[in-house]
Amino acid sequence: MIEPEVLAAYALIVLGFVFIPGPATLLTVARATTSGTKVGIATGAGITVGDFLHTIMAVVGISAIIAASATLFTIVKFLGAAYLVYLGLKAAFEKVAVDLGQGRVPISAPQAFRQAILAEVLNPKTALFFLAFLPQFVAPEKGSIVLQLTILGLTFAAIGLFSTVAYSLAAGRLGNFLRRNPTVLKWQGKVVGGVYCALGIRLALQER
Repeated sequence: MIEPEVLAAYALIVLGFVFIPGPATLLTVARATTSGTKVGIATGAGITVGDFLHTIMAVVGISAIIAASATLFTIVKFLGAAYLVYLGLKAAFEKVAVDLGQGRVPISAPQAFRQAILAEVLNPKTALFFLAFLPQFVAPEKGSIVLQLTILGLTFAAIGLFSTVAYSLAAGRLGNFLRRNPTVLKWQGKVVGGVYCALGIRLALQER
């Protein structure tokens, strides 16, 4: 079992890490601003599920396979990049009427949840992060390595969810104000699409 002081130190490091704006934060804020707090939280929840799946992959060794195979890493990377660009183009060019008063938004919470899971799972950088970061806090002499990795992964996912919920609440309130402006309504899809496309291009250009 992980010693409490080690877990506390790990949690503090992760807390500082997740509150630094990154791809997960940008996706969450973009969704919350244009579609409301509920959709933002759903996006954060999807990212959390993706992180949990990365934990499982790290535990069973799939992440190690991705790390060892340049070809597999490249395939996963471009799949993830293509998916993000697809979401970006769809958001930018799709014409959807927005009327929060009647509950209509550009994307529903279930859709945002599913998209966030896939986007996070198809990010090989996250897989490599889990593979490289989590083992640093594992002590084989303290018991099951699988259990320790699972605890660390779940802790990371839980703190990440806390971060995305906080950002969703703030961005959702800002979005409620902005969406009263017709100009914002006209351009919000293009802004979200731009964020997704930029993240996709960033992922495609990243090296191992």
